[in-house]
Amino acid sequence: MPFYNRIILFVLFLISWNQGISQSINLKINGENASSTKIIDSIGYPNTYDDYKSLQTEINTLKEKLTKHGYIDTTIENIIQQNDTLFKADFILGKRINRIKITYESDFNVELLNSIHRSQKNNSFELKITELEGYLKDLNSRIAEEGDPFSTLQLVAITKLNSDLISADLKIVTNQKRRIDKIIIKGYEKFPKSYIKRFMKLKTGKYFNLNAIKEKIELLEELRFASKIKDPEVLFTQDSTTLYLYIEKSRTNNFDGFLGFGTNEDTNKIEFDGYVDLRLINNLNYGETINLFYKSDEIDQQTFSVDANLPYLFGSPVELEVGLNIFRKDSTFLNAKQYANINYLINAQHKVGVGITSTTSTNLLEDDTDILNDYTSSYFTLNYNYTKPQFSDPLFPINFWFDFSSGFGDRINDLGKQSQRVFSLDTYKIFNLNNKNSFYARINGATLASNDYLDNELFRFGGINSIRGFEENSLVANLYGVLSTEYRYRLSTGIYVHSVLDAAYFENKLTDSKEKLFGFGFGLGLLTNAGLFRLNYSSGKTENRPFKLSDSKVHISLTATF
Repeated sequence: MPFYNRIILFVLFLISWNQGISQSINLKINGENASSTKIIDSIGYPNTYDDYKSLQTEINTLKEKLTKHGYIDTTIENIIQQNDTLFKADFILGKRINRIKITYESDFNVELLNSIHRSQKNNSFELKITELEGYLKDLNSRIAEEGDPFSTLQLVAITKLNSDLISADLKIVTNQKRRIDKIIIKGYEKFPKSYIKRFMKLKTGKYFNLNAIKEKIELLEELRFASKIKDPEVLFTQDSTTLYLYIEKSRTNNFDGFLGFGTNEDTNKIEFDGYVDLRLINNLNYGETINLFYKSDEIDQQTFSVDANLPYLFGSPVELEVGLNIFRKDSTFLNAKQYANINYLINAQHKVGVGITSTTSTNLLEDDTDILNDYTSSYFTLNYNYTKPQFSDPLFPINFWFDFSSGFGDRINDLGKQSQRVFSLDTYKIFNLNNKNSFYARINGATLASNDYLDNELFRFGGINSIRGFEENSLVANLYGVLSTEYRYRLSTGIYVHSVLDAAYFENKLTDSKEKLFGFGFGLGLLTNAGLFRLNYSSGKTENRPFKLSDSKVHISLTATF
């Protein structure tokens, strides 16, 4: 035979041999009768395998599954090769056992068992056989939560009591209980230690519980200035347990401002107004917040305020909040308000506090009047705040906000002392309908209860942060409430459009007036590299006055994060 013919035959042999090697094999499993076969088929198994080893593994896995379903006497009778591609396995299932009676020693932690199973009698209890695996996993997890992550559970002395019930003794192989000896931060080493102890409630000396630790680490999602890099890790040595937390610092400083313009009704000229809002968060690595705010209104009003929040003061669950607010109404009066609050941080979302507020008002006119004169006031305050963030959403980082405060005190002027009470509420909620649609609703208002009133102590509201379509702080009241709503639709992850539908009610006892107000319009939000750009177009009206396009307001703002 010529040499090249031998080469061709050798190649053909290799091809046919390789095809034989790569040929898959099939499996058919039967029970001892038709009903047993039906049970096996209901549990299920693959019919095709690449090799005999994987086929053998699946047969053993199926036997374990049948045992967990109560067929504890399952045996593999034989495995027969029918032909080159088909194997047949015969199982004998036997009678199904439905229940198991578990006995435990008298010194076993009964409270631990009670947390999972309550029907116990004579140091024993019964379970469905199908519940056994999940029960033992749950019990072992509870034992690990008490500081023994390496404990194991065993069922020994397994005995068949009757055709429907087996019994077993429960044994626990315990190890040395573990406590957290050290917590190390990786990534953001200057992360405030007080937040580890008070915010996440992780402390050295506590029993080690990895599941609880993971849950507490998720609280980082509720912080603006830090986030989790990856899940925590643990280093176990013979006599210590070290917990490693992987955290990174986030950019959280905000600069916010807007430009507004509209037509003056008297002069028929365009007038501009605007504000600057600067928020500095955690620049000193203590979790502190410093706010600086300045606003100049189109009706010749200026507002300046600065405040600071210092959470977890000296490692305690106490927050100190101090602030100064100065408001000037053209050449009419000047108010200077100072306040200090001591808040107790209940947890990541709730806080309550007490404080004191002092206000000094100066009449800038030449003469005092019955409704405008110098005064000083001081209040003792109570407040409560709830915050539910959704910082994963850069457009709408806060899902639910609730802030209520009340004050009780006196106002003193040349006419004497007047007892007063003040209450304020600011709350909003975002209802996420789906990925694109959401509904925003906000209620804010305040009331001042007094026997008589001064113009320079009344509330000023109106504008982009209350009822839109009206000039900033142009509305004066001793009682007011505003409902602001927006239907929001996301065009993409960084762009949304929304409606503006606002309603308000206010009372002014100095002018003996009560009015209902409405605001309508639309807006746009755009997340850019520079920050969140927002544009609002709105028009306002009173109850008895029609809309006028000339009264419409356009508000533009840009919130930059750095």
